[in-house]
Amino acid sequence: MNQLLLGNAAVARGLFESGCEIVSSYPGTPSTEITEEAAKFTEIYCEWAPNEKVAMETVFGSALAGKRSFCGMKHVGLNVAADPLYTASYSGVNAGLVVGVADDPAMHSSQNEQDSRHHAIASKIPMIEPSDSQECIDFMKIAFEMSEKFDTPVLFKMCTRIAHSQSIAELGQRKCQPVKAYEKNIQKNVMTPANAIRKHPIVEERNKKIADWSINSGLNKVELSEKSKIGVITSSTSYQYTKEVFADKISILKLGLVNPLPEKMIRDFASKVQMLIIIEELDPIIENFCRSLNLPNEIHGKDLLPICGEYSQNLLKKCLKNLLPADFIEDAPETKKLIDNIPVRPPIMCAGCPHRGIFYELSKMKLNVMGDIGCYTLGAAAPLFAMDMNLCMGASVSSLHGWNKALPEHEKNSVAVIGDSTFVHSGITGLASIAYNQSNSTVIVLDNSITGMTGHQQNPTTGKNLYGDPAGKVDLEALARAMGINRVKVIDPYNLAQCEEVLKEELAAPEVSLIISRRPCALLKEVKHNPPLKVNADKCKSCKMCMKIGCPAISMKVGKAAVDSTLCVGCGLCTQMCKFDAFESTAN
Repeated sequence: MNQLLLGNAAVARGLFESGCEIVSSYPGTPSTEITEEAAKFTEIYCEWAPNEKVAMETVFGSALAGKRSFCGMKHVGLNVAADPLYTASYSGVNAGLVVGVADDPAMHSSQNEQDSRHHAIASKIPMIEPSDSQECIDFMKIAFEMSEKFDTPVLFKMCTRIAHSQSIAELGQRKCQPVKAYEKNIQKNVMTPANAIRKHPIVEERNKKIADWSINSGLNKVELSEKSKIGVITSSTSYQYTKEVFADKISILKLGLVNPLPEKMIRDFASKVQMLIIIEELDPIIENFCRSLNLPNEIHGKDLLPICGEYSQNLLKKCLKNLLPADFIEDAPETKKLIDNIPVRPPIMCAGCPHRGIFYELSKMKLNVMGDIGCYTLGAAAPLFAMDMNLCMGASVSSLHGWNKALPEHEKNSVAVIGDSTFVHSGITGLASIAYNQSNSTVIVLDNSITGMTGHQQNPTTGKNLYGDPAGKVDLEALARAMGINRVKVIDPYNLAQCEEVLKEELAAPEVSLIISRRPCALLKEVKHNPPLKVNADKCKSCKMCMKIGCPAISMKVGKAAVDSTLCVGCGLCTQMCKFDAFESTAN
């Protein structure tokens, strides 16, 4: 049966058909839907882990126990998982182990534009890269077979366009796998230096075998054209763009295995063409490999194509038009340009977002704010501008500690903000360092009872697991006190006076403080809202004080404040801002 499938849903389908039984992941766009879709198959146990390192270690254990396993993450999450991943390359696996990583060229929802192929090369782990939903299914099956055949984890690389685009895929049946018996083998599985030294040459030889095996694996394919002596080597979405731009006028070597690269196959392909064009997003990894082979061909790549951002059909046409004959490039359909000047819509915290109140107070008090990764990163945006840095998950807490150690005179006007999910991900150890090394730091956990940024996934502080069933729940207050932190305060971010009072108290205190700003995300289905507000135009003095909180439900119309009742959730922040009582409930 054929079905139109999202790329991430196709990856999940591939897990199902491959007989995968254990999935542990941390949500991160654009990878999140893989685990959410996999959870729909009752045959697969799925969970959200506190972070990617834990997820990687979990599935390593389940693969060692004999069941095919998978973990998924975004590209920056692979940095977190790198510690166990690199050593798992040496120890190998028992049952198949596949690690999904989704890159984000153009940084649609990321803090950097990382090319995960570098991790594959550095860890000496094979990496497979599909280019459509059908290959997501087919290549996943090959990935598990490769993992078991060569005793290695396998990296499965997605990107935003493959993960979040749809194409037709043929659905197959699940192939159940027998549990692979575990045999105790200290030399193989215990990576002491003496054992690791013996494993390194085995890993190097393994990659040579994988490169040779890949020629007939179905992962790489050659499409020869008699219309020219120009050849393109490409992969992933770049292959789709290449096909659309050049049709069948050039020869193509489409790589599905991007590490290790198949030297023999590349040399053979190069011998059949005169000019080689390497089309790959981000870093010139394939290009540099081809140049290292000292091929006699004229080679082009990043000399014509950008190293930053996503590619597209139009970009290929623009960058390659002077290199190729005009009739080699498919004519683009006539494009129409919008005449109207449509205003931009920058990302902004939702109406009723519980983070808005605390960020308003931080901005008003002109505090130095160490930021973190989550919805609350939008606290850096206009009109609040209430953030000074944003590095990676968990960095706000540790960075505040370093900031205060360097500038102790700023302890009274500096804070860290971090979400509940991010705090469990990698903020706990930073807070432990503050408690242990004693900087007088004030940390604010923005507890909105969910992992909001990636689409409302549960986390260890919510008391529910991936399926929404009751689960263990981290008690943030008790955790802080167990670290030796005596000052722990819980505030309601809808109460501006309380926020300001507690902030002043804790910043003035000569010891570590943890403030928990607790109110659930306004978009959660179970959250009940007050009736929307309206503006009494007669009372409104056009002072625009209400505009300072950046609520998308409030605007100025004909010189007066106005409320969009379709957005307003009656949070009441604006009523606390207005000195003239111009905001009233529509229930009155």
